[in-house]
Formats: sequence, C-alpha cells, structure tokens
Amino acid sequence: MKHFKEEWIEDWCEQNGWTDLTRESQTSYWAFPPSAVMPEPIPFNVLQSIKNNNGFCSEEKLWLFSAITISLVSVFLSYWIKSPVPALLAFAFDAFIFANLEFEEF
Repeated sequence: MKHFKEEWIEDWCEQNGWTDLTRESQTSYWAFPPSAVMPEPIPFNVLQSIKNNNGFCSEEKLWLFSAITISLVSVFLSYWIKSPVPALLAFAFDAFIFANLEFEEF
C-alpha cells in the first residue's frame, strides 16, 4: 500500500536541497542530500513528519472506504441471514487492511 503522494516528498526534497528522488519500495525513498555524491534514504523521522502533516493519501482513503463499506454490508447481511460468517469475513478483511495502513520503519 502506498503511504505517500510523490508530491509530498518532492516538496520536502526541494525545501531541503535534496535532489533526484527515487522510490525503492512502498516506504523507502532515496535522494541525494545537499553536497553528497551518493544517494541516501530519506530519514524515517522525516517521512513520519510528512505523514503526520498530510494525513492519508488517496490510496489509503480508498482502502478505508472499502473497509467501512464491507463492514456495514456484512453487518446487515449477518443480521439478514442470521449467521456470523459475513461479519467474521469482514473482520478478517478489516484486520488485513488496518495492518497494511500501519507505517513502520524497515
């Protein structure tokens, strides 16, 4: 799951003099610091502050909306068919989504 918009990190790089931003994985961004000859990863605390300032990106919002929708539909379906299975499946889906929403340092 993508946690950042590219523009957020590009803006930070421009403000701090970092150049040639590249994305290695979902949460690993590399760029050349000022006066450096080798790229370095953007520090985790910087990524965390960017995330705290900007909130959820569009992909995360889409996943959250789908989790809420599936949960509501499953509650109605569980009540209608008098079975806990839809609610259990929705719980498993929601657990997977919220685990992927967690932003951690690797």
